[in-house]
Amino acid sequence: MAAPREAPERRPFGRRFLTDPARLFQHNAWDNVEWSEEQEASARSKVQENSSQLLPHDKQEEYEVNAKRYWDDFYKIHENGFFKDRHWLFTEFPELAPNRNTSQNGDSVHEFSNKEESNNEGLGSCENGHCSLETRAENQLNLIKSTPKICREEMAAQKYSELNQSDGDYPGSSASYRILEVGCGAGNTVFPILQTNNDPGLFVYCCDFSTTAVDLVQNNAEYDSSRCFAFVHDLCNDQSPFPMPDESLDVVILIFVLSAILPEKMQCIVNRLSRLLKPGGMILLRDYGRYDLAQLRFKKGQCLSDNFYVRGDGTRVYFFTQDELDGLFTTAGLEKIQNLVDRRLQVNRGKQMTMYRVWIQCKYRKPAAPQL
Repeated sequence: MAAPREAPERRPFGRRFLTDPARLFQHNAWDNVEWSEEQEASARSKVQENSSQLLPHDKQEEYEVNAKRYWDDFYKIHENGFFKDRHWLFTEFPELAPNRNTSQNGDSVHEFSNKEESNNEGLGSCENGHCSLETRAENQLNLIKSTPKICREEMAAQKYSELNQSDGDYPGSSASYRILEVGCGAGNTVFPILQTNNDPGLFVYCCDFSTTAVDLVQNNAEYDSSRCFAFVHDLCNDQSPFPMPDESLDVVILIFVLSAILPEKMQCIVNRLSRLLKPGGMILLRDYGRYDLAQLRFKKGQCLSDNFYVRGDGTRVYFFTQDELDGLFTTAGLEKIQNLVDRRLQVNRGKQMTMYRVWIQCKYRKPAAPQL
């Protein structure tokens, strides 16, 4: 069943209203577009229709068991060409920038750049339910397939995990500010951080379920092992080691990652990630919201469970409400700093088609240790 409509938290920056038809094809996007009751009802109806026929249980198990293979295949096909650089990172998440503002009140004060946000953001970049958000990376990476290297990487993560328990020597142990991106893909968040943030105390960890994705990161010319450590990690396996100890991270980043995980496993994953945070550390999330274009485009037979779908390439995606995400994070003991919905109208000027996107952005903080 579709969730009832929520009253979204509103962003403070100015909205663009679509009042002049001539403007429709002069700009690519309008922020915080108001949805009418008719639009909401239409979206709800489409979701009810495309979720009326669920995949058989045995097929659902197959997608769960083979999830890693499907993501490996995705990166082998697309390398980093599908994704776009995330130029909006430091305005929406100033915690990642060199001059960090630790007194964030949860409101963004910057409007997304339409040029950056919407370049090539037509229906062609929303295939198979994959909808990209960022500007396309310019340099294609050469895919390096090296199974022995992958094995070494997994062994290295295990070795560092053991060191954590002994003498405290681990990658980034001497850093004063540590960031972990979970589900790093081809590095479209990691590399902008390394390029922009010149804080000498910064160390960035990044991991992905896909060994192919981690290979792409490690073989990028911008990869600097003195400032970054990329490793393969299965979030759904609570025995899979992290290379850093609990309460060592200042920031954990989840960008279009949690939605790819089986819903019943999400809480355990958020709990585990929250343990990695220092007191005062934050989880930053941006992900798909309920009734996003990608959800409405699914056909019958692609639904696994309520608001959870499988794409044509075998990867999966969930569409959240604000309340669902708030429940996950607060249950893990984190306090809300930001939880907002971004409803946006995007225009494919070439095809003269309009598209409605819905994303949710969150910041949740681990409470500071009580003073004795």
